[in-house]
Amino acid sequence: MRIAVVSDTHASDIDELSPEILDALRGVDLVVHAGDFTRRSVLEGLRRLGNFIGVHGNCDEAWLRKELPEKQVLDIAGKRVGITHGYGPPVGLEQRVAQELPGAEVIIYGHSHVPRCESIHGVLYFNPGTSGERFTAAYRSFGIITIGRDITGEIIRLR
Repeated sequence: MRIAVVSDTHASDIDELSPEILDALRGVDLVVHAGDFTRRSVLEGLRRLGNFIGVHGNCDEAWLRKELPEKQVLDIAGKRVGITHGYGPPVGLEQRVAQELPGAEVIIYGHSHVPRCESIHGVLYFNPGTSGERFTAAYRSFGIITIGRDITGEIIRLR
């Protein structure tokens, strides 16, 4: 199973995402957004692309906080995948999200805008970074997680 992961889009509309991201989102089995959509049209656009899971972030409006959970732990392709946005300062973020999602084999999160794909004690910590157009290309990225017998992740930096 191939999962495209975005977070911290901070966009007004899905069309503000780069063509590279939109192409990747159309070519996967599942799209995950780890919070900070900021606008309804982004959520609706992602849902139109197909199989979608999301959580709300700290910058999302009240309606979105009611519609999407703060965190989820799901069985995806036989693996326990935890999804949350995260909170607080960047230092210690991974420890905080791990406490929120015990037992997860993959932890997908955002908040810091800093991409990370690292296995720690058998858990893949995956932060796709920020994919919003309002950030310079040097800082924009998204990711792909592949779940098969093993779990692998890849951060894709935008040009």
